[in-house]
Amino acid sequence: VQLVESGGGLVQPRGSLRLSCAASGFTFSGYRMTWYRQAPGQERESVATISSTGGSTNYADSTKGRFTISRDNVKNTVSLQMNSLKPEDTAVYYCSVEIWGARYWGQGTQVTVSS
Repeated sequence: VQLVESGGGLVQPRGSLRLSCAASGFTFSGYRMTWYRQAPGQERESVATISSTGGSTNYADSTKGRFTISRDNVKNTVSLQMNSLKPEDTAVYYCSVEIWGARYWGQGTQVTVSS
């Protein structure tokens, strides 16, 4: 299983970023995918989840209405569109999948929201 995130960076408050995760090594279309984030000194938290078909999504309360998760089961990618970013969104963002009870993670991509 390999998950490779990209798209992070420095953005001003109220700006936007789009994260992408390229997946390989498993049957991507068969699994729910989740974006997590971890801020310094804090626990890793789930940000958004998308079902295997893309027909169902769930968001943390802190990201509802601002973030949108999507997937492409042909390209084996999952994306996170982040709008109206706030300084408290600053964190390392991880793409993740759970397969047969084992959770796999990408290396993470840093998102910094600051003026």
